[in-house]
Amino acid sequence: MASLSERVAAAKTADDDRPDSRKESLFRELRGKLHFRVVEELGPTLYDRQMSDAELRLRVVEMLEWAVDQEQGLPLTSADRSQLINEIASDVLGYGPIDAILNDPDVTEVMVNGPNSIYVEKLGKLTQTDIRFVDATHLRRIIDKIVGQVGRRVDEATPMVDARLPDGSRVNAVIHPLAIGGPFLTIRKFSVDPLTEEDLIRFGSFDKRVADFMAGCVNGRLNIIISGGTGSGKTTMLNVVSSYIPSTERIATVEDAAELQLRQNHVLSLESRPPNLEGKGQITIRDLVRNTLRMRPDRIVVGEVRGGEALDMLQAMNTGHDGSLTTVHSNSPRDTLSRIETMVLMAGFDLPIRAIREQVSSAVDLIIHVARLRDGTRRVTHITEVEGMEGDIITLQDLFLFDFGMGMSEDGRFLGKLKATGIRPSFSENLKDLGIDLPADLFDPEPFARRQSAQVW
Repeated sequence: MASLSERVAAAKTADDDRPDSRKESLFRELRGKLHFRVVEELGPTLYDRQMSDAELRLRVVEMLEWAVDQEQGLPLTSADRSQLINEIASDVLGYGPIDAILNDPDVTEVMVNGPNSIYVEKLGKLTQTDIRFVDATHLRRIIDKIVGQVGRRVDEATPMVDARLPDGSRVNAVIHPLAIGGPFLTIRKFSVDPLTEEDLIRFGSFDKRVADFMAGCVNGRLNIIISGGTGSGKTTMLNVVSSYIPSTERIATVEDAAELQLRQNHVLSLESRPPNLEGKGQITIRDLVRNTLRMRPDRIVVGEVRGGEALDMLQAMNTGHDGSLTTVHSNSPRDTLSRIETMVLMAGFDLPIRAIREQVSSAVDLIIHVARLRDGTRRVTHITEVEGMEGDIITLQDLFLFDFGMGMSEDGRFLGKLKATGIRPSFSENLKDLGIDLPADLFDPEPFARRQSAQVW
């Protein structure tokens, strides 16, 4: 039987115009063989924390050059050889073809819809790239590497998995038989340098005076929910709002995957844990929220409520843990309340709807709704006060609304701003008693509109 190098040489002279080129197939085989050979030879060296990234890459490249030399008679040009070595090194040390886009600071999300279809979200817009994996096996190898780093596995018994990269980026993978045309891989990148209040003001998400209003609400220990759809910037907004918490307070954060980056000193960060291979050992968000109540926190910050923990969060807000913050998936402030009602029922208690609504109206003071608009920008579209109950209905009043009536620019960007509605919140007197004075003209729509039109965005 001919050796691999002889088959590659034969493929070089074959007709490359055929749809299923033997040359491509044999080069895939060569790539896989060299990959596994390097992993086998280096072994634990690949996970040696004492070595710098540069030293480790040098060792891998040296091993690859040696391995290529062992394949006698390979018809590779110097450019082919260099490309082959660099691609395999990226597979071994990083995440293969997607390494470059993961290192692009403008890319916020990577979506792999199979080996031949990779999209990215860049500057708020979805774009298809020309990057490709060699085949489904190549993509699967990268997925196995990612999930293996956090002690998880993905196979036909468990074809869906959540994981995260060492830098904190969130990962979701789905493989056969659930993924038709897959595997599918979605990576929500973790921001090493999180956006600040100044950044969001510069992007036009809100105005400086609105930032001061939100800071006053946080310092006044109002319970705040940040709502919005997927990818609308809820976690970024929660980071900014959490930054207003005084550094003298003890803060407990609860998350599925640690994303919050609070700059205060007295912060206790808790992260949920999935079940092990035997289906045991799971620690849920609800378990952690209940545990924080025993940790004497001044503030509880939950990355996102999506189930029965909503009931525990409401009880915490109603039992002395004022100033708590969380996020909820929803399409509007009114939908946020409906979502919370549904999630409370998911806790497994058969509570009357009116009792749930009384809990919600008593616990929640303010809803900040963010949205990702069609132009790719992320804006605060509502700041809404929860006033209380009227009969069986929770009453809301909008304090600030995004003005969509201002239209769009020639380049397709929304010209609207966040404007006051003219209604002064009922909690302003309570804030004043705490020494937090909200300027009267902050809620006057006309002066507010003139101030905003004077801003340079």
